[in-house]
Amino acid sequence: MARGAAAVLLAAALLQAKEPNLHSIAADLETPKMADGEPAVGKRVKQVLSGFEGTQVYHVLYLPTDWERGKKYPVLVEYAGNGGYTNALGDVSEGTPEGSNLGYGASGGRGFLWLCLPYVDAAGKKNALNWWGDADATADYCRKAVREVCAKHGADPERVVLTGFSRGAIACNYIGLRDDETAKLWRAFIAHSHYDGVRRWGYAGDDPESARKRLERLKGRPQWVSHERSVEETRKHLESTGVKGDFTFVPLPHPNHTDAWVLRELPERRRLREWLARILR
Repeated sequence: MARGAAAVLLAAALLQAKEPNLHSIAADLETPKMADGEPAVGKRVKQVLSGFEGTQVYHVLYLPTDWERGKKYPVLVEYAGNGGYTNALGDVSEGTPEGSNLGYGASGGRGFLWLCLPYVDAAGKKNALNWWGDADATADYCRKAVREVCAKHGADPERVVLTGFSRGAIACNYIGLRDDETAKLWRAFIAHSHYDGVRRWGYAGDDPESARKRLERLKGRPQWVSHERSVEETRKHLESTGVKGDFTFVPLPHPNHTDAWVLRELPERRRLREWLARILR
């Protein structure tokens, strides 16, 4: 390793050592495990969308502890980060729908349905654990799954919020604003750690101009934008696009790259819940 690169890594390690590791804070919530069976109150179940029987493509649905048939509820729709991720701080991302945490922590398991969606692989046969698989097929699956949960389980189509961590944060725009039909589903967005167009990742449409065209479909709807340590890189990117929006920028004081911060009693979680209540009021 070059001496300069080693110095950068050492400096980063020393900085992390001085910062509070999120995992040193006890969690007050535990994300429910995925189970088989029919949806039920307080249960998180694996589901297969019509047309995907016989494949390994699936999503996960949670009905809140206060769910009642015939009532309408807001729904948090979530995309996971890339799979196979670990770091020295103890952060882990599995890349699966059931590995997601944002929606559960944001709601505390009450008052919201929680729908965790897959990225459909290029063959349409399984969930893609890294990046997009077939991005258009992923967006199509998203539209159908949201419509199904609204029709069958009481999700309110006027109060659908798209959320995501890391890859999923990028997906808020890359998938959620991919086309006009998908874009009109959402009331608001929660993007934690990364943002569409800020960096080049090596897939089609990762350039700033393509990202700006997607961002134009936002049309002023609220976005919560959070990131470990700093949100300035995303703030500057959004300013450079010239696209106006209702952006709430929230840096987290921990170095951890994880969505598990919402499972802890933090000021940022309280602020997120207050933001959700306000934008859905």
